[in-house]
Formats: sequence, structure tokens, C-alpha cells
Amino acid sequence: MATLLPAATIFPIPTDPLAAYGPLVARRNPESVVPAPYEHFAVKAVTPTIGAEISGIRLGGDLSDAVIAELRRALLEWKVLFFRVQDLGRAEHRAFAERWGDLEQHPFFKYTQPGQTDVDVTTLAKDAMVGGVENNWHNDVTWHEFPSFAAVLRAVEVPEVGGDTLWADTAAAYDLLPEDVKKRIDPLVAEHDWINSFGRSMPADAVEMLRPKFPAVQHPVVRVIPESGRRVLFVNMTFTQRILGVSEEESNELLTMLYRHVNRPEFQVRLKWEPNTVAFWDNRTCQHYAASDYFPARRVMDRISIVGDRPVGVGD
Repeated sequence: MATLLPAATIFPIPTDPLAAYGPLVARRNPESVVPAPYEHFAVKAVTPTIGAEISGIRLGGDLSDAVIAELRRALLEWKVLFFRVQDLGRAEHRAFAERWGDLEQHPFFKYTQPGQTDVDVTTLAKDAMVGGVENNWHNDVTWHEFPSFAAVLRAVEVPEVGGDTLWADTAAAYDLLPEDVKKRIDPLVAEHDWINSFGRSMPADAVEMLRPKFPAVQHPVVRVIPESGRRVLFVNMTFTQRILGVSEEESNELLTMLYRHVNRPEFQVRLKWEPNTVAFWDNRTCQHYAASDYFPARRVMDRISIVGDRPVGVGD
């Protein structure tokens, strides 16, 4: 009979505290939230902490305030909600998004997304002429003083295979950091900017014109969600430039560590799109990544985002 070796013999215990093997199981809700059943629709979990499929409602319908209130609770609990078979026109798409706040008018899409006509519904069309470039982890518009609260993305046309979108639970990622790392990052502030992302694909005169309107901003590394008190990581590799008040070396070390931690599959959910699938996510509590593995096939999505508030940190 074979003798089983201790796990540490097979997988040596690493010196990096964020590289430990074993279960990575976070709470879906903070301890202060008592789970309650949903009465107006069905909820099917996709992973233990992030992502749920919602069925039993049509987003283009006249949703009651009670339904919207339950959807808000589900959004806080699951971070991203998926709705299948939602045949929405642009007006219905816009009307649903308006139930959540003012619609965001992205100042750069008219330069980076050719052919845009609507100021709030953005069509992201990728094909053999225009490849997808959203394949990096990010929260939307963290370079803004008031980053997006949420986004509603609808699949118009999808490739036969590929083109999935992934989301990462930054609340679970924070919860499963070692306590000494939490204490180290809780009071820190980071700088966010758009120059090294959107700025690289825009005409120089447009960058010069928009720069005074959208200077670099500062946000807490650990953001606190007002409705729940939940702490989330609020740095991303697309827009975060550096952590303030520490050396460049320490900033790079911390950001690299946090990005790698958020990238763990245990914190992620992946959506296989179908036409008329809608994803609705809380931009404060998760990052997303659009897999660009379908070129030269065609992928068309309609997107609306909702204006958010100024991020609040641990000590605010």
C-alpha cells in the first residue's frame, strides 16, 4: 500500500504569504449582513462569492421599486448579475440603467470607439478590422473623481466561440489577505490616471484639450462600500499609476502583489455570452476582463455605465 506524503512535502510551503496553497473561501457578504430569500426573481449562484444568474424578470419591463430594491441587494451580494434572453432595444437598455442613477457620458469613447453617436449607449464592435483591447483587469474610469457605480452590458452579436468576460471579486480578495498586509495597505492612497491607457490611442490635440478637465486623481487603496461597510481592493493595473507616500520600489512591490492576488481564479467568475445576455456589475466591488481570443470573428456589445460617487477609504 502506498504511503501518502504530507501536503507540505509534495508542495513546499512558500515564503510569499500570498502564494499559500489550500482553500481560499471568503464570505459572500460581510458579517453584518443577514442573508434573506429573494421574492421577485430566482437567483442561481455561478461561484461561491461572485456572479449569479437572475431569472423570472424582463429588464425591459416596468419593474417595480420592490424589484429594483431586491436587485440592488443581489448586486451587493453577488457583485455581478447575469440575465439571459433579454431582447432589449437601446431605449429599454437605457431605461433600465436610468433606474440606478445618472448615466455616464464617457469623454474618450468618441476618440477611441469610431462611429459613436449616442452619448451614453456605447457600441463596442470588434471584428477583423478592429481587434479587442479590453483584455486587462480594471475597474471602469477610476481616473475620474467619481468612478462609475455600475455598468450594464448587453450582447448584440457574439462569436461562435471565445469572447468571454471575466469578473474578479475584490471584496473576497481583500478579505483573504493576511492581516499584516491589510494593516499595511488600509491607510494608503493611490494615484489613478488615463494618460497611459486612453491617452495612447487618442490624437495629441485631444489629449491636450482634455488633460485639464481630467487630471490625475487620488483614491484609497482599500475602498469602503457605504451600504455594507465592506472593504474592497480599489487598485487596478490599467489606471492605477502608483501608491503615494511610499518609495517607488515599495509602490511597485505592493501593486504587483495585489494585482497577482486579485488574479486568483478563486475570486473570479467567467461568462459565456449568448445574444441578448445582459451583465450588470458593481464597478466598486469587482474588476473585469474581456478575453480577446476571437479575432478575426465579430463581437458587438452595447454598454451603459452609471455615475458613481467619490470613493471612501478606511479612515474617512
